[in-house]
Amino acid sequence: MKASTAVRRRPVGEIPEAPVVAAALLALAAAGEVLLRADGRVPLPLALSLALGATAPVAVLAAPPRPADGHRTVAAAALTTGTAALLALTPFHVLTAAGAAALLLALHRAGRRAPRALAALLPLPFVGYAIAAPGGAGTRILAAVLAAGAAAAAGSGLARRARDTALAHRATERAVADTLLAHAARGERARIARELHDVVAHHISLIAVQAETARLTTPGLPAAGAERFLAIGDTARTALTEMRRLLGVLREDAGPAATPERRPQPGIEQLGDLVDEARDASGGALRLIVEGPMRPLDPGVGLTAYRIVQEALTNARRHAPGAAIDVELRYGNAELRLRVRDNGPGPHPAAHGAGHGLLGMRERAATAGGALRAGPARDGGFLIEATFPTAPREQAA
Repeated sequence: MKASTAVRRRPVGEIPEAPVVAAALLALAAAGEVLLRADGRVPLPLALSLALGATAPVAVLAAPPRPADGHRTVAAAALTTGTAALLALTPFHVLTAAGAAALLLALHRAGRRAPRALAALLPLPFVGYAIAAPGGAGTRILAAVLAAGAAAAAGSGLARRARDTALAHRATERAVADTLLAHAARGERARIARELHDVVAHHISLIAVQAETARLTTPGLPAAGAERFLAIGDTARTALTEMRRLLGVLREDAGPAATPERRPQPGIEQLGDLVDEARDASGGALRLIVEGPMRPLDPGVGLTAYRIVQEALTNARRHAPGAAIDVELRYGNAELRLRVRDNGPGPHPAAHGAGHGLLGMRERAATAGGALRAGPARDGGFLIEATFPTAPREQAA
């Protein structure tokens, strides 16, 4: 088999030798045209000097600009080419075709590299010459074509610069957005890792301890029952080991920011502090309303309720700044109903798939055995409502 190698073809403008070669070819063509058209009316040294002055600057016009003096070099070269072409055209009438081509290239490159004001002013002398061109119809047509070409060359360079600038801005915005998204994802993974460690892993370790305790302390336990308890403990310890490995992966992906906070995970009891902080941050009216006798909840349910309220308040501050917000907790006989309602302009963009906030809240609620709905409130604004099953009051008591 023959190994195939992909060869990238560079544009001509990126080849280092291309500007010098182009300038040399244009200069030779201009000099040859001057020699062929020599009629004695214009001194030959002057005609050759003007031809070379209009074409030689191409050697630096097409070169990639250097950060320090690239713009000044292009501007000086464009001015030199334009001045030589205008002198060759106006008083002496010895502008060559190669000189005209060099002029158009100079104006296009000036539009891309030189200061915008200079690039816009360079075609004006040629437009003025076309308006006041002496001589017959042929001269006027030639002057008009040259003026139109000069304006088009400078305009195309300016348009290309505007497009390149817009592309660079969009690339920067995409890079910033990707960085922010990656940062948010790392933060979310770190938070998930903390919650798995503090809630789920804690319960699994309790299962292992209780199974081992039951196996050793239950009087008259049959051998089969002891083996079952032993299997439960072993399974719980295996699950705990796998969870710790998973936590290690999550924290590794999350980066240095994943260092666990040495404090308990929040729950329903911390909602008051969360509401106070949100009220101080937004400056709007924010109330926490509790109905029914409060009772202990499963830690997972309490943490989920806290995170849903936290995300709902963040969404309200983002999409309905200054709106009044009510956070309601209603303890029923066997359920907890959570409502977050604002009196803002209506449905948030996140409700129509623009963001992941509502999706994350629904997933959290489902993980805790609950359900969540979100949408326009009956009397205006936006409503997020979640329901979680809880132990009946008799059992909680």
